Amino acid sequence: MLQKISEYLYESCISKETLGGGSIADTFLVTSEKGNKYVVKTGMQNSKALLCEAHGLEALRESQSIRVPNVIFSNEEYLVIEFIEEGKPQRDFFTQFGRKFAKLHQTTSSYFGFFEDNFIGNTPQINTKCDSWETFYREYRLRYQLDLLKNQGFWTQTLQLFYEKLEPTVHEVLNGSEEEAVLLHGDLWSGNFMVDSKGEACIYDPAVYYGHREADLAMTKLFGGFSESFYQSYNEVYPLKEGWQYREPLYKLYHILNHVNLFGNSYLQSATSIIKDYLKA
Repeated sequence: MLQKISEYLYESCISKETLGGGSIADTFLVTSEKGNKYVVKTGMQNSKALLCEAHGLEALRESQSIRVPNVIFSNEEYLVIEFIEEGKPQRDFFTQFGRKFAKLHQTTSSYFGFFEDNFIGNTPQINTKCDSWETFYREYRLRYQLDLLKNQGFWTQTLQLFYEKLEPTVHEVLNGSEEEAVLLHGDLWSGNFMVDSKGEACIYDPAVYYGHREADLAMTKLFGGFSESFYQSYNEVYPLKEGWQYREPLYKLYHILNHVNLFGNSYLQSATSIIKDYLKA
């Protein structure tokens, strides 16, 4: 690996160290003869995944809203990004983080989706361009995940009923919340941001697309959420529409269904609970 990375970077790389991370890829800290350090990802299941991640990081960087590692090199085998020294959070870390995240969501598009499909974990994420957020979220987020569940055998009567009532249910929940498409990180939780040497937030491991910002915020709450100051400062910069609390579980559902597809039925009860609440409403 070091020889290949050296050739790609035109710089002699002399050591590598395994970095902690998820089960999706192998991640290394590579050091060059000059003392420069790089983060290298490899070993993805799908050959397009690293290129998609690079495109997502570049889109986030172009928003000039929040720190994102610079992409140094990418192909189907390796993704090389800037190594960022970790620091201690500033006292108002989450307040500033929330403001910057709101600024990210002011990067707009004329359509929902992205120029390419990418990945949420190891699952393909369909980003077909669409004029309607309701249609996009119903078809390319919920229905796609439900179809995967059915194919894998994770199917129940509750899922079948929800599948049959998907169109009217999604319409009832999302109707009236329409906004323009904005750039989303797509998979932001506590494992996908860090504190840099200046004490500020840096985000990475995206699943980028243009969508409804409530979907991005819902994901941040899936595994415990961030500090309340993050959400307060976000709302001061870019206030949410009334009724966001009612819609939030539907946006969490996409990621929970994906976790069932990736990791098995231990997440199925959480999905079923959300679905039953909406079917009863």
